[in-house]
Amino acid sequence: MAKAAEPVTEQQILEALRGVRDPDRGGDIVALGMVSGIIIKDGNVGFTLEVDPQRGAKLEPLRKAAEKAVETLPNVLSATAVMTSESRQRGRAQPAAGGHDHAHHGHAHHGPAPGEPGAPAQGRAAGLAISGIRSIVAVASAKGGVGKSTTAVNLALALSQKGLKVGLLDSDIYGPSIPRMVGIAGKPHTADGKKLVPMENYGIKCMSMGFLVPEDTPMIWRGPMVMSAIEQMLRDVDWGALDIMIVDLPPGTGDAQLTMAQRVPLTGAVIVSTPQDIALLDARKGINMFRKVDVPVLGIIENMSYFVCPHCHEVTEIFSHGGARREAAKFETDFLGEIPLDMAIRETSDEGRPIVVSQPDSPHSAAYRMIADKVWDRAQAILGLQEKKVPRIVIQ
Repeated sequence: MAKAAEPVTEQQILEALRGVRDPDRGGDIVALGMVSGIIIKDGNVGFTLEVDPQRGAKLEPLRKAAEKAVETLPNVLSATAVMTSESRQRGRAQPAAGGHDHAHHGHAHHGPAPGEPGAPAQGRAAGLAISGIRSIVAVASAKGGVGKSTTAVNLALALSQKGLKVGLLDSDIYGPSIPRMVGIAGKPHTADGKKLVPMENYGIKCMSMGFLVPEDTPMIWRGPMVMSAIEQMLRDVDWGALDIMIVDLPPGTGDAQLTMAQRVPLTGAVIVSTPQDIALLDARKGINMFRKVDVPVLGIIENMSYFVCPHCHEVTEIFSHGGARREAAKFETDFLGEIPLDMAIRETSDEGRPIVVSQPDSPHSAAYRMIADKVWDRAQAILGLQEKKVPRIVIQ
């Protein structure tokens, strides 16, 4: 029997990084105390480089050299270095110049508002150019337990049924659920040794941290590593040509949400909420977050809107009803539709057979397809406006 390959160790990583020297300070980055937060997970290595914020942009070649040094080690599949700067006055990591805003030790904070010094153009950066993907729509909720992931999966499948090329990205690093919902098991492979090939089922391409680690393994990562993982699942995956990518965001308004809003060219965001007041309160936070970073809110979906008894067909508004429609009117955004609380939606999602594909003729599937039509129309309209703003040079 062949002996299993020994996993790379932290000591080996540090030895490799000792060969990388700071061009200004002269010493190697390990001796200078620049390396911290080394994480090793199934051959994927991540670490932090503490740098002076004024030198951030200049040290981009150093960051790449550090990644390359680790990638040459045996049994290392990928290496990700994140540049941060430690501020003693504020007690948390600051973004290096030219880098992205993030939180240290997992505590989220907001970057500069649009128009303030250091803010990206028009409230967000064009940091990640993702070739071949025409539009990216985030599905978000500032509160957990509202059925956001179920909505994202069925929305992606409904868009695919329109004949569109669709990708689905699970950006919930701590609690990935997309693999089970789309009925995919196993790990992605790489064809060229550089980019992963996304997993596929039901005609859509998928990527999730759930494909890379066991389902019951907790991800104990700090904010910078979460953001780097999300960026890698966008940048280092061979998505090919897509009409639209649906991104299932984790609940809240923290690192993952800010990474997507400020580092990814989002076409827009869809907010999922249940009708009760406590969920709508958090939905408002999500709307305001996206607006502060100039991401258009395409509309609000009311999930678990009502319950229809399967025996007597009586309609019961368990979580109230119509709250999302009222919030949409209040924020002058579109109300995209309502989805009932139904056992079939939950069961099909748990079984990896989402209702849009397992029961395509059901009224629930029709509701998802109607919402998908609205989302696609609004995304197309936004893309059209953006293209009109680009000056065209005509040579006669």
